[in-house]
Formats: sequence, structure tokens, C-alpha cells
Amino acid sequence: MAPGLPSTTSLARLCQKLNRLKPLEGSSMETSLQRCLSTLDLTLLGVGGMVGSGLYVLTGTVAKQMAGPAVLVSFAVAAVASLLAALCYAEFGARVPRTGSAYLFTYVSMGELWAFLIGWNVLLEYLIGGAAVARAWSGYLDSIFSHRIRNFTEAHVGVWQVPFLAHYPDFLATGIIIVASALVSCGARISSWLNHVLSTISLVIILFIIIMGFVLAQPHNWSPEEGGFAPFGFSGILAGTATCFFAFVGFDVIAASCEEARNPKRAVPIAIAVSLGLVASAYILVSTVLTLMVPWHSLDPDSALADAFYRRGYSWAGFIVAVGSICAMNTVLLLNLFSGPRIIYAMAIDGLFFQAFAHVHHRTQVPMVGILVFGVLMAFMALLLDLEALVQFLSIGTLLAYTFVATSIIVLRFQKAPPSSSSGPASPGPVTKEYDSFQDHTRLVGPEQASAPEPGQLRPALRPYLGFLGGCNPGATVAWALGVMVASAISLGCVLVFGNTALHLPNWGYILLLLLSTTVFALSLLVLGAHQQQRRQDTFQVPLVPLTPALSILLNICLMLNLSYLTWLRFSIWLLIGLLVYFGYGIWHSKENQQELQWPATTRYVVFPDGSLEETVQAVQPPSQALVQEPSRTEQLTSP
Repeated sequence: MAPGLPSTTSLARLCQKLNRLKPLEGSSMETSLQRCLSTLDLTLLGVGGMVGSGLYVLTGTVAKQMAGPAVLVSFAVAAVASLLAALCYAEFGARVPRTGSAYLFTYVSMGELWAFLIGWNVLLEYLIGGAAVARAWSGYLDSIFSHRIRNFTEAHVGVWQVPFLAHYPDFLATGIIIVASALVSCGARISSWLNHVLSTISLVIILFIIIMGFVLAQPHNWSPEEGGFAPFGFSGILAGTATCFFAFVGFDVIAASCEEARNPKRAVPIAIAVSLGLVASAYILVSTVLTLMVPWHSLDPDSALADAFYRRGYSWAGFIVAVGSICAMNTVLLLNLFSGPRIIYAMAIDGLFFQAFAHVHHRTQVPMVGILVFGVLMAFMALLLDLEALVQFLSIGTLLAYTFVATSIIVLRFQKAPPSSSSGPASPGPVTKEYDSFQDHTRLVGPEQASAPEPGQLRPALRPYLGFLGGCNPGATVAWALGVMVASAISLGCVLVFGNTALHLPNWGYILLLLLSTTVFALSLLVLGAHQQQRRQDTFQVPLVPLTPALSILLNICLMLNLSYLTWLRFSIWLLIGLLVYFGYGIWHSKENQQELQWPATTRYVVFPDGSLEETVQAVQPPSQALVQEPSRTEQLTSP
């Protein structure tokens, strides 16, 4: 080997470090945080996270510029698409009741490096999202006072013409972030109470808008004289759907809060389903009454709802709408400050981020250092930066997290289930006993478990027909099928998004590529579906796996491909910074790395009652993972 080049063993060791998994301990309820949130609390957290400025701004923008009155169809389709991702979050949140959301879900199924990058991107998503909402809140309040706040600031500070900086410092947005950070630091119960109040006011005002809107409705506004129901056609509805999809991204706050839920196995799936249903109904009904009150082509995209009431002669109703908008934006800001520090806390607990962020205040039981640092950074961004150029980071970070969570569902569903935790109720099945000697782990397994098909193996009913798939090592076929499925989804997404014109293909070539990508995508799903999956009765599971997460992956890829190249360039720079942090700190201080240093190798022996002995040797793997992962190679030995 040439001098200076790493050896094959070193590269293999590095790859193993990058892909090591966090042990799946979903039944453990011990936590440093306070478990005080009920199902109602989580539901209102989800409602508050999704009903923000989008309801008061997005409806008018999509209706006027993209879909017309058919904006209600765009919201309905976007709600169904969001449901695909929400179901994946619901299963993980119920099964792994720990804070961390997409970061944690990726860590227990995909690997450490991928989990760090997802957490790194989610952090930026919360930072930019909170700062953008604070500036929108400031601008909305400033418009109520005829822009006197902005004029005063520009007169005394001046107007800036510097790239990436705002035109003027927004002291009002900075102030609301500091106040919100102080409230969040008082504890989860205080944050939940504030969210209750603000979400209740917002829902009451939404109900008022719907009732008052139907009273003032004029069906003529949907007539052909005004352009009809879908003036932009089917393409306009699809374009509106892509934009409306981001109105539902706030449900992941429920998954980020599951470690503070009293009964996460039951509360998380119910809260996600109910909140998404309520918010979807609100968006559809509000967009319906909006386009029935005034013609869609005359809407004010910046404040469509308030302007619609003003134009119908109900200025007092417009003021109520403005109050609802401010309450909704306050809720979103509060929840961004609530969720972001908990992601940092989860990463710090695992050793991938600086340990100071793992500190939990003894009285309020919240990650105090994370809240303070997160709040200061968000306030700084709202004060100085031009956030319009960075808002698309919200899209790419969210979509990437959705994609990894959906992929993690497929990975986890075909993995062997870990042993039950002693803290939970005993699950039915054979009794297992362990012995520790010279770093060996021995398990006595009942004969019924040895003969039962395990996740990742070919279904017994299909073995006579698909026997050629059963010749591979357990899990190998599933891994290949999953990789082919993701690759074909990317290919199919490129064909659907860029179309024949951008790809410069003849018609027959475009159709052939479309059919080939669709066929490979469908065949990979059939191969995955032919293998045994985990079946759990004690927690929620996504229906129709692998179809449901696969459709979510395809949708997320299509939406990511719609983003501009500048967004991808900025995203790549942020990823490079994250890689520097990971390789400079996270990979060395990871909790899994510390366990590897204590347990350099693991040897497992499984002794069956009939006298047979199965030996498994795994290099550089902590015992907590050795009980979770499938062995890559086993040798069957028979005792004398």
C-alpha cells in the first residue's frame, strides 16, 4: 500500500463509525424532562405549529397567483400528502418516546452521520422559521399602525443596502423573540398553557371567519364570468399544492415533544391525526369562504382575509382577523423556540453536540442553555439578516427530514425487533436468558422463536414462488430493494419535475424513461412487500408499508427538485459546516463511540434446547447494539 494512504481496515472502521445506530429503547420512560403533556396539550401544540401566517397570507397568494378558487383542492391534496409524512412521525413518536424528532428517528435506523446531518438541518429550519415569523409578526403589527414603526427606525438608523442584510434593523421582532424565549424557559407547562390560550383564540377567530364568510358568500364569484373554479387549470392546482404543502409542516413539534408526554404511545398518534385533520379542515373552509366573498383575481396577497372583510364593509371584522393573525404567528414563534432547543438537547445527550446543551434546569426541567443560545441566535437573525433569501431553507430542510423519516420506517419495519425493556409490560414470546463471560452474550431461545419467520426474511407463503430471493443473507434483499427504490424515486422525480423540455429527450425517449422508472419503482415495492415485517400490537404502526412511506419519499423528492439551484448551493455550504462540526467533535464524543472504547468486540452464542449452538462474532460494536442488529454472518455449530 502506498505510504500515507489509509488501510482497508481503517476505512472499514470509519464506515462502521459513521453508520452506527443508537439502541432502540422505545419502552423506556425515564427522562430528565418533565412528563406533563396530555393528548390535548400535544394536539394544540400541533395546531399551533401548523396554523400560522400561512392561513392569513398563503391562502390569498395561492388563490390569486396559482389556483384561483380551486385553492381548496390544492389544500386538500396537500393535506393528504402531509398525512403520509405525519403517519411516519406518529409511529416513531409512539415507539421511541424521546425528544429529537427526525434526528432521533434517523439515528435508531439509518446511522449516526445521517442523523447528525438531519438534526443539523432541522436546527437551521427552526432558526430561520422562527426569525421569519417574528419579522412577519412585526410587519403585520407595523401595518396596523400605518408603518410608523418602520418609518421611525429608518429615520433614526437609516436604510441599509448591504447584501444578506435587511433594509433596516427590526427591533420589534428581536424584542418578541426575547420575550418568547423567556416564557419558554419557564417550563413545558407554561409553554403549553400559553399555547392553549393563543391556539384557542386563533381557532375561535377561524370559526368566526368561516361563519361570517359563508354569510357574505356570493356564488357568482366562482362563475365563468369571474374566471371559473379553476382558472389556471390542473397545472395551477398542482403548483398550488406544492406551495400549500408547507402550511402543514408544524406537526413535527408533537414528535419533538413526545419525551414530555404522559402516555406517548397513545397520545402522539392521536394528537398528530386530530391536529392535522383540524388544520386541514380550517385551511379548506377558509380558502372556500375567501374566494366566495370576493373575486379571486382581486385579492390582496399580503392580507387577503382582512382585506376581504374591509372591502365588504366590515372593517371591525378585519380588525378581528388581524388579531387572529398575530395570535397565530405568536404561537408558531413560541413552538419554534420550544422545539429547536430540544433537538440540540437530544444531540448533546448523545454526545454529538457540545455537552453544555445537555444541561437541564433542576426546577423548570427544560434545556436552559439551549433555549438561551437558540433565542439569542434567532433574535440576531431577525434583527439584521434578510430572511427572504433564506426562507427556502425551510423547504429543503423539512423535505429532507421527511424523506429520511419515511426511509427509516421501512428500515425499522424489516429489522428484527429488540428485546423488551424490563420497565414495560412483558411481551408474549419465548423466554431469553443472558450470560456474560469474556464479553460473550448467550441467549437461550425457545424452539417456537427459532422456527418463526423473522422480519427481513421472505414470507413463508411466497417461498415456493420466489425462492431465488430467499437464497440471500437475511436483510440483504431488503437493503438492495430499498436502495433501488430510492434511486428509482429520484429518477422518476427528475422525469416528472423537469419534463421533456428540460431533459432534451425525444418523445419516445421521455416516455421510455418514465415507464422504466415507474416499473423499477413498483418492482422494488413488490420485493419489499414480499418480506416479513415487524408486527406490534402495543403501539401505532403505519398502514400499507412499504407503499405509504415510499409515496412520501417520492413526493418529497419531487418537491425538493423544484427548489432553485441557489437554495441547493446554500444548503451544500451549510452541510459542509455541519460535517466539520461532526468530524471535529461529534464522532469522537458520541456516546456510542465511548461504549465502543469500553467494548472493543462482541461475541454472541445462542444455545438452543436441542443442543445446537450458534456463534456470532461482531467487531467493534457495543453490547447495547449487538442485541438489536442482525448478524451479518453466522456459523452453526453442533455440540457433542
